[in-house]
Parts: sequence; structure tokens; C-alpha cells
Amino acid sequence: MNPSKKSLSSIGASIFIGATLITVAFHATAEKPSVSASKPALTVTVDQPHSATLSLKLTANGNVTAWQEASVGSEANGLRLAEVRVNVGDVVKRGEVLAVFAADSVQADVAQANAGVAEAEASAMEAAANAERARVLQASGALSAQQITQYTTAEKTAGARLESQRAAAKIAQLRLAHTQVAAPDSGVISARSATVGAVLPAGQELFRMIRQGRLEWRAEVTADEMARLKPGLVARVLTANGIIKGKVRMVGPTIDPQKRSGLVYVDLPITSALKAGMFAKGEFELGSSAGLTVPQQAVVVRDGFSYVFRLGPDNRVAQVKVQTGRQSGDQLEILSGIAADVRLVTTGAGFLNDGDLVKVVAAAVSKHAEISPATVTP
Repeated sequence: MNPSKKSLSSIGASIFIGATLITVAFHATAEKPSVSASKPALTVTVDQPHSATLSLKLTANGNVTAWQEASVGSEANGLRLAEVRVNVGDVVKRGEVLAVFAADSVQADVAQANAGVAEAEASAMEAAANAERARVLQASGALSAQQITQYTTAEKTAGARLESQRAAAKIAQLRLAHTQVAAPDSGVISARSATVGAVLPAGQELFRMIRQGRLEWRAEVTADEMARLKPGLVARVLTANGIIKGKVRMVGPTIDPQKRSGLVYVDLPITSALKAGMFAKGEFELGSSAGLTVPQQAVVVRDGFSYVFRLGPDNRVAQVKVQTGRQSGDQLEILSGIAADVRLVTTGAGFLNDGDLVKVVAAAVSKHAEISPATVTP
């Protein structure tokens, strides 16, 4: 073989093993020439930071709870619960009957009270007639003053007894009305403890309801953040089904001394996407301000820090550490680290290192070709 066509260089050595001379050859692969340092590592697009008006937002976490809960209890004492007409989740209206107690004994009390009223009315009428005759005969002297006093006193006593019987009849009627448990307001039944057949004392809770079906988000914020919030501000609550808008109803008057935070109450619309007891994240809209923004793809996060790549006059990039702020669409606010007149790599920034040489193309070209590791020049 012609030595000039070899791609391997030979290194020989001779050794004696016993009486035999053995020649050993070692072959080394010739090194390839290194890639030219002037060849671009990647084709990129560049852009300058832009001034934009960004919204000011304050994020917070909190629980979704009922605006107000109503406890619906029994006013009848010692009666058996005969019927329960609603269950958890039912929507009810004010005055709607939720449960019914057995009313046989109460109806008997009502009948007895009505009979007592009728008897008292008859006695009162008789006493009134006697008193009237006594007053007529008073001038004639047929009756003594003591007798006249007795008749008038009997008239007043009969009238008082009649009023007492009427009051007892009203009490009996109220007990009869209490055998039907009605909703104190419109809303949604959130809990039920009523059981058919139970004999319950007065005051026993039967149902719990969310008044008017209204919910609110109770956001936890620090004392400094509370000073920036006021009633009427728009809040956005993030749920699994999307964003729900609400308004600040009230800023809590106190701060928890242990958590060092307070509550902000946000009224929420009635929607099936929200349930009482949910934990939700949200944000308050505080207005807007100007800021310096760059495309989000121009910012590279490495080791927990944010970087951008500044393009130099020799088409080499320099990695610059920046501090990011608010986000608006695909634009990211830069708080510090760069000036407004620098040129930054946008497309392809994630594949660069400090000092790389790049080739710059117009942004319109990059719209048809997505930068990926396969486009990196070897």
C-alpha cells in the first residue's frame, strides 16, 4: 500500500520473547482539523425592547365561601318529624316548605283554645249585660253601690278572661304554623340534618342554606397589600373552568396577629363553576403603568435565574442576567439588566451560550421555520 494514502500513522517497537524477535506496531488515528471558529453557531432573529403599558396586578390566595349562611331550625317542641321535602343542593325560595311535623296534638290544642275563646266570649257578653242593667238602675236606688261595683268588676274580669283565651288561641295557632318549616330566604340548601321520624326539641337545626346562592372569595393579603385595595376593585378568580370576575365588597378591618395577613371579601357571580369550600388563586387589578418589555422567548431561565443574549457588533452574543416582572400576552417586562437600545436575540435564544457567533436573519423568515436543536450548525 502506498504510504501517502494511509490515514493511519504507524509506531513500531521490537521486543525479544525468548529467542524470538517480535515487532509490535501501534496505529493512531490522525486528528481531524477543528471546525473554523468563525462559523456561526446558530441562525437567530433579533429585536429591541419596547415600551408598553402594563396592568398592575396583585395576586393572592384564598377560599371560596358562602356570602351568608342561614340556619333553619325547629320551632316546634317535642313533635315528630313527618316529612322532609328538600335535600342538599336544592334551590329553594323564600317561604317554601322544607319539612313538616306531625300536627295532630297541636290541632287538638287549637280546637281546645278556640272553645275556650267561645266560652269566654259568652261569659263576657253576660257580664256586660248585667253591668249595663246595673248602671241603668243606679239612679233609681234599686241596687246598692256595692252590687253595682260587683257587676262592673265582673264585666272587666270577663273581658280580661276573653283576651287571655284569645292569646292562648293565638299561641296554639302559632304552634300549628311551626309544624311546617319554611325557608327564611331564597338560596341553596348546603347541609341537612333532618331525619324523618325524629322527635326534636325546639331550636334543633334541620337545614343550613347559602342565602341567595351568593358566594364570595376571601383573599388573604398582607397588611401592606391591604392598603392598596379598596371596595369596587375588579378581581379575577382562577378556577379549573376559567377566569371568573368579581368585585371587592369589603376590605377586612383587622389583621391576624399570627399570620400577619388580613381578608379581602370579593363578591362572585352565581355560577356552577364555583363551590363553597374551594381554594382559589386570584388577582386584583390596580391600574396600569409603563414598562420595558421583550418577547417571552428572548428570556432564558437557567439555574433559577433569567438571562437574555445581547448581540454585539461582531455578531457575537453576551449572556446578560436580568430581573423580570409582569407578563402581558407573549411579552415579558424587564425590570433591570438591560437598556432600551440594545439588540437582543429572540428566536433561538435557548440554544446559545455566552460568546457564541450567530447569523442574524429577518424576523419574517423565522416565522416559517421554528428553531429547534436540529437547526444548530455542527
